[in-house]
Amino acid sequence: MVPQLELPQGGEWIVILVIVVLLFGAKKLPELSRNAARALNEFNKARSEDDEKPAQVAAPQPQPSAADGPAGSAARADVEGRGSEGIGEEPRGL
Repeated sequence: MVPQLELPQGGEWIVILVIVVLLFGAKKLPELSRNAARALNEFNKARSEDDEKPAQVAAPQPQPSAADGPAGSAARADVEGRGSEGIGEEPRGL
């Protein structure tokens, strides 16, 4: 059987508190606790927003075909990184 760890009790908490104060300093503790509280609030807010909104699956976007005309080639040029003004032009080196 695996031994279970117990939570600190009584005087053990005082020793832990003294060690924490020595490590971080008394001036830094309020800032650390505020940051921990903000992080916990952000986490809880994000978790509750995910619970409220059901997962939505995005509809697949139709791919432009060659029959679409110039708009289809503009989209392809933009994907290639040339933008719509780069249609029919060779890429310029710098």
